[in-house]
Amino acid sequence: MDSLQAPGDAAGREAAAHATARLLVEGAQSSGDAEVAARLVGLADEHGLELLAQLWADAAPESLPGALWRLYVLRQWVHGAPSEASRQFDEGRRRAPVLEAVAGVADPPGPDEVRQQVDAVLAGVATGDFAVTLERAAAFARVVAVGRADLADEEPWPAADVEDPLTTSAGRLVRTAEHLEACAGRWRSGSLL
Repeated sequence: MDSLQAPGDAAGREAAAHATARLLVEGAQSSGDAEVAARLVGLADEHGLELLAQLWADAAPESLPGALWRLYVLRQWVHGAPSEASRQFDEGRRRAPVLEAVAGVADPPGPDEVRQQVDAVLAGVATGDFAVTLERAAAFARVVAVGRADLADEEPWPAADVEDPLTTSAGRLVRTAEHLEACAGRWRSGSLL
């Protein structure tokens, strides 16, 4: 990963994004090795989210590199703000109990539990059904989005000409969940490239 450089041209960057994503998923799934799964989970920690951004951030949201990018960004946010993530998840799970069950976070969902859960979901790329991995991440994102929206309702109203950052980010998380769900369907149909 350290030796990879995203090519300068758009077509080259897209080809590199798809090739690295495919190699990563296929290699991890074929290994059956817990060490490989652990390295996959810690990829952004080891190589930096910036490298993954160079490779995958510009990929179409409903593509294999786009799905991996969203999984790693979600993980990095949870690891960077575990108390916030657990508070938002806890708030959202009251309104989305079915999605809470799919996400699989331990009860009560404290900072350690949400960190462990996003790591377990990401490890599913190597050890489980990739479509289920994507669906679990999408469920987690939806529950957090519901929690954010509920917490935004509790905050004082912003000025009329100012967007509420919690509401805006909740909407982005819903879109992330939609993309991950679409990727899961495409993975099952064999059309996730």
